[in-house]
Amino acid sequence: MNQPMIEIRGLTKAFQGQPVLRGVDMIVPEGMVTAVIGKSGEGKSVLLKHIIGLLTQDAGEILFQGEALSAMPKAARRAFRRRCSYMFQNMALFDSMTVAENIALPLRETEHLSESAAAAKVAAMAERLELTPILGKYPSQISGGMQKRVALARALVTEPHVVLFDEPTTGLDPIRKASVLALIDSSRRKFGFTAVLVSHDIPDVFGVAGHVAMLDAGRIVWQGSPAAIGHCDDPVVQRFLAGEPEPEGDEFAVAL
Repeated sequence: MNQPMIEIRGLTKAFQGQPVLRGVDMIVPEGMVTAVIGKSGEGKSVLLKHIIGLLTQDAGEILFQGEALSAMPKAARRAFRRRCSYMFQNMALFDSMTVAENIALPLRETEHLSESAAAAKVAAMAERLELTPILGKYPSQISGGMQKRVALARALVTEPHVVLFDEPTTGLDPIRKASVLALIDSSRRKFGFTAVLVSHDIPDVFGVAGHVAMLDAGRIVWQGSPAAIGHCDDPVVQRFLAGEPEPEGDEFAVAL
């Protein structure tokens, strides 16, 4: 197997003494979507925030192309973070800014571009994602589906190598959910980034993922291809895929 773009080894994190990540081991292969699945509250978003540097682990390592981020000089770590982009679950668009201004925000924060150069990048991204007609509108003036598209444009405008998606289909109806997943898939093919997508929408997410990892009780209990997960004999995985509740007593066993 080729070296993964990102590898996570033994990652642990606790908040106020309560463990959330209990030794996560996971790979993110290059050039595809890795879907991190699992029940709500299992730490999937926490895991994403460690990758992009919004949180610092208590123990363990995150490696980028085989090199531990903790061993990199600060400048190299900053360069890696700049190569990553994050699409928040609630999209985090600013209502006081136009669509164009929202898309341009990461360019102003991370790149030393002239106004004209930034505007050209925004215009090019808007054209590729079919947003040109709404660049002058405000988020409150466009639909939820279009807001997702704007958030994606903002995540891609810096031409990142890695894009992290935190529950991008939350709150959407089945048609819009399928549309957003299709947009992520087509954008990955068009722009060539590697993606990590946190979701509990199955089997929908399997249609765009090339690699799947299931997080349960703070650990990755299974990872592999979407086609292989159906043959996994782990009862935790099978119950999740079938939408069945945990047997009584399991939740207490996890907490101990």
